[in-house]
Amino acid sequence: MADIRPYWQNYINGSFVDGGAGRIGIDDPGTGERIAEQAMADAADVDRAVQAAGQCHESGALTDMRPVERGRMVRAMGNYLIENIDEIAPVLTLEAGKPLWESRIEIEGAARYFEYYGNQAETVEGRSIPLGAGYFDFTTYEPRGVSAQIIPWNYPVEMTARSLSAALATGNACVIKTPELDPLTNRYFALAAEAAGLPKGAVNILCGHGHEAGAALSSHSDINQIVFTGSVPTGVAIATAAAQNVVPCVLELGGKSAAIVHDDADIDAFMNDVRWGIYFNAGQVCSAMSRVIAHESVHDRLVEGVVSLAGELSVGPGIERNKFGANMGAMISESQRDRAAGMVSEAQREGAIVAAGGHKMNRPGFFLEPTVLFGVTPAMTIANEEVFGPVLSVLKFSSDEEAIRIANGTPYGLVGGVFTRDIDRATRAAKQLRAGQVFVNEWYAGGVETPFGGYGKSGYGREKGREALWNYVQTKNVAIKLG
Repeated sequence: MADIRPYWQNYINGSFVDGGAGRIGIDDPGTGERIAEQAMADAADVDRAVQAAGQCHESGALTDMRPVERGRMVRAMGNYLIENIDEIAPVLTLEAGKPLWESRIEIEGAARYFEYYGNQAETVEGRSIPLGAGYFDFTTYEPRGVSAQIIPWNYPVEMTARSLSAALATGNACVIKTPELDPLTNRYFALAAEAAGLPKGAVNILCGHGHEAGAALSSHSDINQIVFTGSVPTGVAIATAAAQNVVPCVLELGGKSAAIVHDDADIDAFMNDVRWGIYFNAGQVCSAMSRVIAHESVHDRLVEGVVSLAGELSVGPGIERNKFGANMGAMISESQRDRAAGMVSEAQREGAIVAAGGHKMNRPGFFLEPTVLFGVTPAMTIANEEVFGPVLSVLKFSSDEEAIRIANGTPYGLVGGVFTRDIDRATRAAKQLRAGQVFVNEWYAGGVETPFGGYGKSGYGREKGREALWNYVQTKNVAIKLG
């Protein structure tokens, strides 16, 4: 069991501080019991954090150092997470509900971001542009200044690391607004920044309600860039507020991603992709495999296999599940669990068939049975709206064209997948799928190195890979007339 301190503070300008909006209780999704209280920031706290970040940036404490030195500090933050993983992982499990082994994977993934972007710090280089005799023209990249980052609750450690590491590597100071449901583990980024020797004000971490702290941060006139991961309505509100100050945003707004499974796919191997694609983190993943579009010739066998998989998963408190395997933890909250269960019931009323699960579990905590639906049609709500839970919808197709049409039939476009032994068919589908990332024969293929972001209502901008670096810098051109 983790040693959970009863009260956790915010972090502004190098100090842990209380919040002007009081405190919020943090519950263990695995039991429903209160485990701690977190300080809550108000608009004044947000302003102090933004001013601290701005002063850090203006001082040159980050920007004047050689990039390789800044990169070493960023890498050191990742090292800190790994060195303290035995302390951090149980806290993450108790506040977020995920199995302990999943928490360790998340922390390792977070550390990988700091490694990757720390190594990229000294590679952000400009270029010279030939203008003919008498001119010398070149470009440089400058950090935007203050990066505001609003973090989702499904991966509070890894999503913070994703944006924080790239922002620091390029010389920006950061203000992080943590999720209200599981903010505790963000404390370790403050400790990591101190251990790495980052200057005061480079990293500021606040918890607060979206309508108060989040709104104050996204509309603040002294921020220079926003990164947000979350729902479409909140993303629209943030982009609207930022637009008033002409501040650019990176928005990752979820998806309704589909895996197309052709008649020549390896169905047995595909079961492992389903395990990771929809039941990892209890399906609370923006790029989850929430739809499977199966060829009619393999549909029944596929449903049978997924039902068997769902039935084999051991579901219960994450702190009791410390070994990698066929198990699943709780959903983040009662309301999130009830929403997912309600969507399953609605799908039944619309004609879908529940082949496995579909019910709230009769035990303490916020658990939903691993669920499989078939008989789902493209017009059903469950086929178009994000569930954000362990619910798989299986649809049927007869031609390649129909499969693409179904896959592209939602407003989202985050990721997609194609499972086939035919490389020509796979590459055609990859070109036709309206998604920012396409997996072929392995869901979640890729890594920190590969760019990630959506089409349509899945948002805009790219995170991960070198593409993410350009979110945090501006291009300056210098044109010199020679004498």
